[in-house]
Amino acid sequence: MKKIFNKQNLVGKLALSGVLAAAIALPGLAQADYPERDIQFIVPFGAGGGSDVIARNITNAITELELLPVNLVVDNRPGGSGAVGYNYLAGRKGNPYYVGTVSIAFFTTPLMGGSPVNYENFQPLAAVATDPYIMAVSNESDIHSLDDLAALNSFVSGTPGAVSDPALLAHMVSDAVDTSVQVVPFDGGGEVLSALLGGHVDVIFGNLSEVMSQVQGEQIRPIAVTSVERVPSLPNVPTFMELGHDIDVAQLRGMVMPKGVSEEAVTYWEELLKEVAESEYWRENYLERFSVLPAYMDRHEFGEQIEQISNRYEALMTDLGII
Repeated sequence: MKKIFNKQNLVGKLALSGVLAAAIALPGLAQADYPERDIQFIVPFGAGGGSDVIARNITNAITELELLPVNLVVDNRPGGSGAVGYNYLAGRKGNPYYVGTVSIAFFTTPLMGGSPVNYENFQPLAAVATDPYIMAVSNESDIHSLDDLAALNSFVSGTPGAVSDPALLAHMVSDAVDTSVQVVPFDGGGEVLSALLGGHVDVIFGNLSEVMSQVQGEQIRPIAVTSVERVPSLPNVPTFMELGHDIDVAQLRGMVMPKGVSEEAVTYWEELLKEVAESEYWRENYLERFSVLPAYMDRHEFGEQIEQISNRYEALMTDLGII
C-alpha cells in the first residue's frame, strides 16, 4: 500500500519541528544575548580605596582581554560606611546589568544595624584574590615599631567606615600592646591615607593594593603585616605573628550581583572572572603590582566563605564589645 503525503501535513510537521528546535535553543540563545548593554560596576566607597582599586583593575583586565562585548562602567557611590552603595545594588533585584565589589562593610555595616540589606540580598559570583593589611605610619612619625606604639598612652587610627577590618585591627592591636585607641571613620581608604599624610591620624591599616605606592615612594612607613607569612614585596616587614601577636586578617576580593538574577548571567560572570583570575595580565598587573595573593573561588565556594566571614565578624565584634 502506497503512503500518501499530504502537503498540508508536511508543512505542519516542518512548522512543529521548527518550534521544537527553537524551544531547545532558547537557553543557549538567552545566554548568547547577554549582555546587550553596558553594565554598572557599583563601588560603595570613594575613589582611591581598596574597593575602587580592585574594581578598576578588574575592569581593565576585562577590557584588555576582550572578555566583555559591552562597557563595564565603574560607579562610585560612597556614604554610610558602604550602606549607600550596597542598598543601591541590592535594590536592582533580578537585574543582571549591575555588579559590585565585596568589602568589609559588606559584612560589618549590616551587623551594626547601619544597613537594611546584608549578604543574603546578593548573589555571589566569584572571588579573585586575597588582600592582607599593612599597619603603617607617616614617614615623619616617631613610631618605628610596635614597642613605640605600646609606649604611647593612646593613638588615633583612621579607618574606612566606623566598623571595618581596619577598625577591628586597630582595636586588636590596641589590646595586643595594651594601650588605648581612638578610631576615626572616613568614607574610603583614599581619605584615610590623606588623613595619615596630613598628620590627622597616627596609624592606618591599609590593604597592600591601597598603600604600596606610598610605601615605595617613602611617604609612609610599614610597621607590620597581617598575613601569616611575610609578603614578597616587603621582605623586611615582620608579620604580627612573628612579633608574638595572633593577628591574621586578609580581605577576600570578589564580586556579587543583586539577588534574583538569571542562572545564565551568574554562570557568564563566574566563567568570565575565572578567565581574569587565571590570566597572565591579572598576575602581572594586579597580583604582582599590588602584592595581592591569588585566590579564585567559584560562586559556591565564595558563597560559603561569605557566610563564614559574616559569622566571624559577628563573633569578633561581640567579643570587642562593638555589638
